[in-house]
Amino acid sequence: MPTCRMVSASGNLSPIVQISSDVRGRGWEKPFEQNIPTRLSVCYRSFLMTKMSRRTFTFGSLLLGFGAATGLVSEAEAATVVRYRGKARPGTIVVRTGQRRLYYVLPGGKAVRYKVGVGRAGRQWSGRSRVARKAVNPSWINPFDRKKRVIPPGPRNPLGPRALVLAHGQYAIHGTNNSRSIGGAVSLGCIRMYNRDILDLYRRARVGTPVVVTR
Repeated sequence: MPTCRMVSASGNLSPIVQISSDVRGRGWEKPFEQNIPTRLSVCYRSFLMTKMSRRTFTFGSLLLGFGAATGLVSEAEAATVVRYRGKARPGTIVVRTGQRRLYYVLPGGKAVRYKVGVGRAGRQWSGRSRVARKAVNPSWINPFDRKKRVIPPGPRNPLGPRALVLAHGQYAIHGTNNSRSIGGAVSLGCIRMYNRDILDLYRRARVGTPVVVTR
């Protein structure tokens, strides 16, 4: 059964994600949030001129337009520190599929709560895992593409700027290029987050972080 995939520098495929080094010279050597690609800036040059010609351009409108394309900015609810009464220890990632929420457990009975997208019908799963690898600007291969073409980091890549690859490589917690999908049952089993949220979680989590997924 197909799953989402990333590709390694050697070109080898795993059920899901490995990092590609085939992004040199394409403007993506630096982290996603620090280096906006030239081709995207060309698109927004047109966007900027259109807004200015209508005399309605503001910095806020440009920012929101950029966010709609990349998922870096969203009007959806932000990550929130909340009370946590579960049994998971601090430093654990807990995904509650039915709630469409991910919790990163903190000390003192608290957790950071994030809104997420989960597996579609027939693709949802539950159980325990751990973060096996952390990926920066992962490349992606469409599992339904017979030619197995590599999609480099950028606006067309559905994995977003970061990915936490879970043990056995079948699933990952990652960003998105479609912020409207967050909160829905939309994936092949991976957990999707707003890009600003995966950047935050990426900084908190480490290799070996426990992951608990419940219905």
